[in-house]
Amino acid sequence: MKSCLFQRLALSTDKEGVLALANEGHQIMKPQDIIRDPFVLEFTGLPQKKRYKESELEVALKANMEHFLLELGRGFAFIGRQYQMHIGSRVFKVDLVFYHCILKCYVLIDLKRAEIKHGDIGQMNLYLNYFQTEVCQPDDNPPIGIVLGARKDELLMEYALQGITNLLFAAKYQLYLPKREELQAQLDALLGDEE
Repeated sequence: MKSCLFQRLALSTDKEGVLALANEGHQIMKPQDIIRDPFVLEFTGLPQKKRYKESELEVALKANMEHFLLELGRGFAFIGRQYQMHIGSRVFKVDLVFYHCILKCYVLIDLKRAEIKHGDIGQMNLYLNYFQTEVCQPDDNPPIGIVLGARKDELLMEYALQGITNLLFAAKYQLYLPKREELQAQLDALLGDEE
């Protein structure tokens, strides 16, 4: 229940892979292995219905960094928040920066309070290009970018990510696990699809 296995299974197109993950544990071998969809951020304490700012979510994640690292999974080391990048005459800031000790690469996370937009993907691509050129050491693997939003349009994200060579992912988060009734409705819908 705490890992949101049922919901991840219900939403996944790779049900066998998700079940293998549940049975064998999380094996990290490639960048895709660190991406969850959705991430469950119950520990933030943000009310589900309250309007909140991205900065409030970011502060809540930093204040609960131990819980956030557990939700992210094995291998993450926190580097900083609001990491500044000086590009030309402008200063850009990425919300959260981690280093993944197993994959030996930086992981950049940009938080979105609402739906992820196609422009957010382009912005993260810019950040990844900067990190690859200016921050990564020769023995580092290419950085990974995660745009983490409350909602995402799958088709829009498919087109936005198409052709990008950087390791860039769009993932959803939810502040709370669904109620029992919502899980039952998802289960009924899933079982109805398989018949």
